[in-house]
Amino acid sequence: MKTDLRIIFMGTPDFAVATLETILANNYQVVGVITAPDKPAGRGRKINESAVKQFAKKNDLNVLQPTNLKDPDFLESLKALQANVQVVVAFRMLPEAVWQMPALGTFNLHASLLPNYRGAAPINWALINGETETGVSTFFIDDKIDTGDMILQKKVAIEETDNVGTLHDKLMETGSRLVIDTLKLIKSGAVKTAAQQEHAELKDAHKLNRENCKIDWNDSVKNIHNKVRGLNPYPSAWCYLKNDNETLEIKIYETRMEKEDHQEEIGSIITTKKTLKVAAPDGYIYIETLKLPGKRKMAIIDLLNGYEFQPNANML
Repeated sequence: MKTDLRIIFMGTPDFAVATLETILANNYQVVGVITAPDKPAGRGRKINESAVKQFAKKNDLNVLQPTNLKDPDFLESLKALQANVQVVVAFRMLPEAVWQMPALGTFNLHASLLPNYRGAAPINWALINGETETGVSTFFIDDKIDTGDMILQKKVAIEETDNVGTLHDKLMETGSRLVIDTLKLIKSGAVKTAAQQEHAELKDAHKLNRENCKIDWNDSVKNIHNKVRGLNPYPSAWCYLKNDNETLEIKIYETRMEKEDHQEEIGSIITTKKTLKVAAPDGYIYIETLKLPGKRKMAIIDLLNGYEFQPNANML
């Protein structure tokens, strides 16, 4: 039996906007949008609205921005919208009072092939770990993080040239279509779910932090290269550059790798007029794009035109 859907959409970043836009383009009724509260950002601490809020306002959608998802006033406002399904994309963990509210359930779009890469940074970790395939999943939310019963999945190939930016966009588009497929199943009453298969080798997607974004030059060239592309453009891989008496914290955005036996000290820098490579245990990492403190991101050839590396320069 087909049911008319009254949808509440929950999300915050650009990744979520594409799904909301696709839902509207497919003529579904969105009765409310829940997104993060406005917050100051940037050097001027200007109040910043989430990408989802900006899009929702342009489309005259009803927007709620609770600071506390358990607040009785918010729960009353949510209930008053009389939604029968909730769609969650890149939001935060929901209390039971919220995800249990709609009669047809609350489902989430996650940017991995669950149960692998549960957590906050699935796109980054798939690249950092050198995966050749990832995907998107829809599942009904339960009381844990990314563990609910699966609805649909779609695989997406990871190309050697992909970084977080390009893979994000691929998954965003594929995920938008998967949400529509999921809504069609729910609307027609034909949705079937399956429990996620737990096993000992599951890979997680825990939060990125300063420490796990630092390059370890004692790692293999493959792992270093994958870390850089798995953090490009955000939040970016980093390390220290020691050049004579100066130690700088730099960000590295693009590299290529070369496996080769050598006798160079790990982290040592070898430059020509056009290239810069760093010695790792099993070869060299050629740095293509980086950023020095206080400077713009630049191609290595531009850096080499104006920055002098001393013979003992190395990466730490």
